[in-house]
Order: sequence, then structure tokens, then C-alpha cells
Amino acid sequence: MKIGYPCLNLTLPCQNSQTFRLASYSQKRFLATVNNNLDCLLETLQYNREKGILFFRITSGLVPFASHPVCRVDWPVVFRDKFKAIGRFIKKEKMRTSMHPGHFTLLNSLRTTVWRRSIKEIEYHVDVLDLLGLDNSHKIQIHVGGVYNDKEESLKRFIETYKKLSPKLKKRLVIENDENSYNADDCLRISKATKMPIVFDVFHHQLYNQGEDLKEIIKEIFLTWRKKDGIPIVDYSSQDANKKRGAHTEGIDLENFNKFLEITQDVDYDIMLEIKDKAKSALEALGFIGHSPLASKLY
Repeated sequence: MKIGYPCLNLTLPCQNSQTFRLASYSQKRFLATVNNNLDCLLETLQYNREKGILFFRITSGLVPFASHPVCRVDWPVVFRDKFKAIGRFIKKEKMRTSMHPGHFTLLNSLRTTVWRRSIKEIEYHVDVLDLLGLDNSHKIQIHVGGVYNDKEESLKRFIETYKKLSPKLKKRLVIENDENSYNADDCLRISKATKMPIVFDVFHHQLYNQGEDLKEIIKEIFLTWRKKDGIPIVDYSSQDANKKRGAHTEGIDLENFNKFLEITQDVDYDIMLEIKDKAKSALEALGFIGHSPLASKLY
């Protein structure tokens, strides 16, 4: 099991998702920002490796405005060597990465301009992982999208749009169950039609499910992952008791975490901790597992 956290390390002075307003766009500012973001990404990965954190979600803001028409810089060429160096580090240290475009990435949108823009955004994320030279186990996860007053038609529209994508995009894409519109069972329907692997979001499943047995639904979802996809990915968090439904906890609830580990001890997966304090909870989880009777099964 590789344990990870998303996008930012809150303990480091650098930030690998620096950006700026579209109105302030200039080639000079773009180049300086991307250069900073790549340097910080490598620093973050080096920190993670030193601490034993082998899974990391790379921020979508790594290359600002990459999928926007305003960006006319051939950034894959300009920063090719930096991407290669970072990719070599990831591969050498046997780390895993992923990416997660924002919720505006909607393949099932009713508006042609939206789903076309969404494909451009996915292409950018694929370019990042390809430039790093990473294999197909490094995934890009997306949600199914909106319901648009007709869930069945919206689900079918997602499938139809996905089938039109190029193999280059399909090899990276995975879907994730959400807390309001498309649950694990819906994602399984899509997977059967598309062969897309499913990232199981534990917290979302708690909020929106069909009453399935957790252990059984996880096993079924893990079967959607083929050898070339790597081992399955799980997103993990829990409800903040003091906030509204769907609010992630500030720190890891180790009692809740241990219950999940016990339920899933017979299956293999990498886990992304979607918890607000990020690396801090990842380190706590690593320390907890290291002292757990389950350690020999999980590591």
C-alpha cells in the first residue's frame, strides 16, 4: 500500500500551484510561474520520499491556463527537461502519482462548448503525465458529471462521449463515485460499458450508496482494474462532525481509518487521504500502520 495526499504540502515554503489572473497573463509571467511550480513539485516529491509518502496527487494548476486559448507557449518543449528529471525521480523511487481535473470537467454536459473544453482540460493532464514519462498506473480521475434532470440519459451521454476519446486519453482516465449524483453502482454500470477503472471514494460512498456491503462493493470495484492500470486507488476521508454534510475532516480520524483497514485487509490498493492537513495526516497514517498488527498485510 502506498499512502498519499493531494496537491500541496502545507509544511514547505514553496507552492507548486502558483497561478495568476487571466487579465494579468503574459508570456514572461507564465514561464516564471511554471518554472516555480515544477521546482516546487520536485521539492515536494523529495520531501515525500524522505518521509515514506509514496503517493501524490499532482495539482491541476501546475501549468496555469495550459488548456486555455490564451496560452500560446509550447510549454511541453520549453520545460521538457524539467519534466523528464521529475519523472526520473518518480520512477527511480517507485512512487505513484495521479491528477484530478476540477468539477467543471464535464464529459456529459448538454453544452457542446463545455464538453469540448473538458476534453481539452483532460488532454492537458494527460500531457503532464506523459511528459513525466510515467506508465498507465498514473491516473487521471474524473467525476461522471451532472444529472441535468435526466440521470439515465446523462449517464448514457457520458458513455457516448467517452467512447469518442482517443486511446491516449482513455489509457489514463478513471471515474470516481460522488456524494450526490453518481454512486458506486452507477460507476460500475459505466465501467461495464467502457472498461474504465473506478476510484472508490470511501467518504462519498458513506454519503450516497445503495446499501451495499462495503467489503463486497470494494471487491467488485477493484475488479475493474486491469494489470496495466496498476493496483486500485482508494480516496479516503471522513465527515467533519462540526460542519455540514460532505465537509472533510481537518485531520485523520485514526479510529475510523483503522476500521476501514480491517475491512479491506484482504485486498491490495493505494490510498489517497483527502484530508485538509494533507501531509500531516499522511505521516500519522504511516506511523499508525507501522505500529498496527495489520502492517505485514498492508506493506
